[in-house]
Amino acid sequence: MQSSSELFPVALLSAELRGDLSEDVYRLKPGNSADPTVELALTRLGLATQESRGAPVILLHGSFSNRRFWYSPKNLGLGPFLARAGFDVWIAEMRGHGLSPRNQHYSRNTVADYARDDLPAIAAFVCEQTRQAPHWIGHSLGGITLAAALGGHYLDERSAASVALFGSQISRIYWPLKVPPVEWGSRLLLKRFAHVSGSRFKRGPEDEPIGIALESLRWHRLFGRFGDAERDWWAGLAEVKVPILAVTADGDSQDPAWSCRKLFEQFTSSQKAFLCLGKSQGFTTDFGHIEMLVSKEAQREVWPITEHWLREQRLPEGLVDDAITNEPTYG
Repeated sequence: MQSSSELFPVALLSAELRGDLSEDVYRLKPGNSADPTVELALTRLGLATQESRGAPVILLHGSFSNRRFWYSPKNLGLGPFLARAGFDVWIAEMRGHGLSPRNQHYSRNTVADYARDDLPAIAAFVCEQTRQAPHWIGHSLGGITLAAALGGHYLDERSAASVALFGSQISRIYWPLKVPPVEWGSRLLLKRFAHVSGSRFKRGPEDEPIGIALESLRWHRLFGRFGDAERDWWAGLAEVKVPILAVTADGDSQDPAWSCRKLFEQFTSSQKAFLCLGKSQGFTTDFGHIEMLVSKEAQREVWPITEHWLREQRLPEGLVDDAITNEPTYG
């Protein structure tokens, strides 16, 4: 693999013009994990006419998804929006998603692998190319992975200028999993499969390795914790100094507002903000889990707020941290 990096092998797979945007697709082979076959695709977007690029921003998709969540074939999405606003946009695809090939031990992939090995490698490459600490934006599982990397101290202020978490939480309680025989039975059943099909279960265009599902069982079982065998990520969040934005939505039943707020409150960063997207907060609609970032309403109302956060690390005037008053409901 011909390398465009001094850190580890990196191949430039393509360099194209997409309308007013330039698109460079890299494939990284960090070689820093137990599985040496891991390769990660990273798409860089910028204005084709732009001589110098602005601050780097890395976008992380959620489960059953890929780069198209941020960047449609028609050059629409938060990625192109931020590129047209002058940012240097990098869109990562996790192992086996989109342009990232499935690694040899794909079925065993976990958030711990992403947080410990993949995100630091992506950060190191982007820092090398831009000479700046990047901002990070994660949706759903992408946000959870960012929280794991911060709580495990795999990312810090040297590799993250700020972090925005959209629809991300790990506090929702699934009571059946607190019963050991149910959790054991679920684990035995899941181990029969290599992955969970996104298309079959109508969750999205990609599959998820069964390792992610087994890891989630460990988090939510009786006496489970958000962490791995080495580190308690939840406790580590209290030591994070990176500016944090957490965004939730009134119409999000998958990751309800109270649970996203609980994750947000575990951070003790001096710069942090919480925003709930809904009619009660003055927005035109009660946004859903996907619609908070992919919808015409998001384009008008949410994307400009995100741009403002990236520039200022605070919410625009007139928006204040939302106070969650609803009692939690458990699923």
